[in-house]
Amino acid sequence: MPMSIPAELVTPTLLRGWPLPGGGSGKDDRGSVLVIGGARMTPGAALLSGVAALRSGAGRLTLAVAESVAVQLAIALPEAGVLGLPETPAGSVAGSCATTLADELESADAVLVGPGLDDKDEATALLRGMLAMPADGTPPAIILDAFALGSLPELEGELGPWADRLILTPNVTEAGILLGRDVDDLHRDVPDLADKYQAVVSCQGVIAAPRRGGKAGGGADQNGSGHWEITTGHSGLGTSGSGDVLSGIIAGLRARGTTNSQAACWGTHLHAAAGDRLASRLGGLGYLARELTEELPPLMMELSS
Repeated sequence: MPMSIPAELVTPTLLRGWPLPGGGSGKDDRGSVLVIGGARMTPGAALLSGVAALRSGAGRLTLAVAESVAVQLAIALPEAGVLGLPETPAGSVAGSCATTLADELESADAVLVGPGLDDKDEATALLRGMLAMPADGTPPAIILDAFALGSLPELEGELGPWADRLILTPNVTEAGILLGRDVDDLHRDVPDLADKYQAVVSCQGVIAAPRRGGKAGGGADQNGSGHWEITTGHSGLGTSGSGDVLSGIIAGLRARGTTNSQAACWGTHLHAAAGDRLASRLGGLGYLARELTEELPPLMMELSS
C-alpha cells in the first residue's frame, strides 16, 4: 500500500507569502459565483454557501435553486441574484435543468454545485448536462460538494472537460465513496483522490493537488508542494452547514482570481480559523455555521497585513 506523503503546513506566514488578489476598483473585478443547489427541503445550504462566497470577497453571486424556494431566498439574501430551477414533485432540483443555467454558467468565474441538492440521480443528470455544454471563453472553476460528489464515481470517465478546473470538498465518508475504500490515512488518501479525479481536494484539513509524472500539478503552483495540512481548527466545526460554508469560501476566493490550490488552502484555513475564534468566544460547541461567515473579513484583513 502506498506510503503517506509529507505535507506542507499552512501557516499565516505561508499565506502571507501567497497573497490573495486585491479588491480591484469594483465588484466586477472580484468575480462572479454561481451556487447550484437548494432543494425544497434544504434551501439553507445554498444560502450558507452564498453568504460565505460574498464574505470571502466575491463581487457577484447568483443562487440557482428549486423554484419553490427561490423567492424566499431572494428575500433572505437581497445581495444575490436568484434563479428558480425546475424541480421534481418531491422538491429536488431537476437534473434536466442544465440548459436553464446556460447563461449563468457562461458568465460565472466559479460554479459551486451541491449545497442543498438531495437526489443523487438528479444530481448526476445535472452534472452530465453541464459537462456536455460547450465552454466558450474562459470556463469557470467547478467546485463540487455534498450530493454532487456522490455522482463522481459514475462520471469518472466523463470529466475531461473539467480538467484543471475542478475542486472537491468531501468529508471523510464522501472521500471513501469517491475512492471506493475506507479512508484511514488522509495523507495517503487525499492525494490519491486528487490523482483519481484530477482535482484539487480539501478533506478534513488536508489539501492535495493532482500529481503528474510524479510531480505536483493541477494547480499546485510555484508557492506550494501540492500537498498541504491546515494547522488550526476546532471540533466545533462539525456542525450542520459547516461544509456548505467551506465550499462557499473556496468558491468566493476562486472567483476572485486565485488558483485552485490557493483557494483551497486559504479557504480551508479561513474556515478552521473562524471556528477557533468562535470556540474561544462562545465555547467549543454550539456556535452556528452561519456565524463562521462573519469572522471571514477580519481574518482576511489580518492575513493580508
